[in-house]
Amino acid sequence: MNTPAFLKKGDKVAIVCPASYIKGDIDVALRILGDWGLRVAVGNSVTSQFHQFAGTDELRRQDLQTALDDPEIKAIFAARGGYGTVRIIDQLDFSQFSKCPKWIIGFSDITVLHSHLHNQVGVCSIHGQMPKSFEESSQAALSSLRSALFGENTDLIYKQTIFPNRAGTGEGRLIGGNLAILHSILASPSDGKYDDKILFIEDVGEKHYNIDRMLWTLKRANKLSKLQGLIVGGFTALQDSNPPFGQRFEEIVMDHVAEYDFPVCFHFPAGHIADNHSMILGKQVQLTVKNEQTSLHYLK
Repeated sequence: MNTPAFLKKGDKVAIVCPASYIKGDIDVALRILGDWGLRVAVGNSVTSQFHQFAGTDELRRQDLQTALDDPEIKAIFAARGGYGTVRIIDQLDFSQFSKCPKWIIGFSDITVLHSHLHNQVGVCSIHGQMPKSFEESSQAALSSLRSALFGENTDLIYKQTIFPNRAGTGEGRLIGGNLAILHSILASPSDGKYDDKILFIEDVGEKHYNIDRMLWTLKRANKLSKLQGLIVGGFTALQDSNPPFGQRFEEIVMDHVAEYDFPVCFHFPAGHIADNHSMILGKQVQLTVKNEQTSLHYLK
């Protein structure tokens, strides 16, 4: 798996919008990226709208393609998620990008792009805050993004007492992202192998029964049985049915992996939350889980 060159002050980065259109502006992000010493090119899709999308499929595809091909651009930020990346992924040409990989940053709908990069192109990417979410981001999350981009330490140790973890240690490449997106790309060219991997999942606004259904789909597709570890991030703004499903989302997750023995940690600080710490997807990591404390260590 190729790792793009880390950024340095003076580098040029691009912001494009491959999915839903921006509501408001990204002035806070532009200021912060400037403070980091980066020069920012803003793509046409960032200020475009076509129904719910940031411009037509062709405009969004061309905007991202231009950034992929431009040798001066060292990193590409997705301005926001939403929906729409899957509509353009198969029309993108990664041949030039493969010769000179660059960081691609985003989360949520950008899981499509992350997974495609890992499985079709062989390049690491960053699951982290997007310009639209900079304004409500915690300082720790933004610091973790800067560290990931500039090649500084991105190891993370955290504690949580909301729900018991399943203790253990595992090593493997870090994969994953938004659960609904991973579910939606199963059996597509963007889907990948989960065996011997550390899987990260997060989601927002889902009903409990749908979380159960998506995990059943992954399990029946043999995606869970040979994992080396499972990282469960933010599951926020969840909805329940009437009558209720009858389980917390953590209990739903544990039911699906109860027969396996890999470590499982909950409430990892990543996902649709202000404290969305960056993760370098595609990298080899060691996950050490205790009942309350979890550490994620990137292996050299």
